[in-house]
Amino acid sequence: MNYKKMLVEAGKRMVESGLTVETWGNLSLRDPDTDLIYLTPSGMQYDDIEEEDIVVMDLNGNRVEGERKPTVETPMHLLIYQNRFDVNAILHTHPIHSLVFGVLHRNIPAIIDEAAQTLGDEVCCTEYALPGSEEIAEEALRALKDHYACILANHGAVCVGKDLDYAFKAAKVLEMTAEIYHYALATGEKITRISEEDGEYMRDFMMNHYGQNKE
Repeated sequence: MNYKKMLVEAGKRMVESGLTVETWGNLSLRDPDTDLIYLTPSGMQYDDIEEEDIVVMDLNGNRVEGERKPTVETPMHLLIYQNRFDVNAILHTHPIHSLVFGVLHRNIPAIIDEAAQTLGDEVCCTEYALPGSEEIAEEALRALKDHYACILANHGAVCVGKDLDYAFKAAKVLEMTAEIYHYALATGEKITRISEEDGEYMRDFMMNHYGQNKE
């Protein structure tokens, strides 16, 4: 599997999806067979990144391939992989509606089925920490827990998955949920969230029964 090519194409997909702008945000992949981590380079336009620009590290952060400076959020990517063995793809995005709650330092509850199924019972917001620091890495890991998305205070979002498709799905569902929550709050009416019990049922159904080739 060509992880470098996958990551180059994913960077373009992230920009085209409106999940970030310019050079902000970053992505990574883990090869579950080798535990090698593939990271986007720092400060390069996603349309300009080529396979030779991808940096490859081991799980301890030792460089294996690539001459470029890796993303400044490398400590965050490594820390998540070191603690979440179910995660093989990470997207750090800068989406508008999710960032509304990032500047409010406010969590986003599961208010729609898609969020309950895909993200968990609540998307948590971190405490503020400087970009690229060990503190922001620790905050992201804490806020993620065993879920698939978190909000970085005043900064962006982190979405993870067993593969790139799931990480992108989480990113899109997070932004859709944030937009709906934003509009709902603006009405001033009471908002009813989905119960944890119903959310757990839907997550299990989606993971184990929904779609083809499942029971």
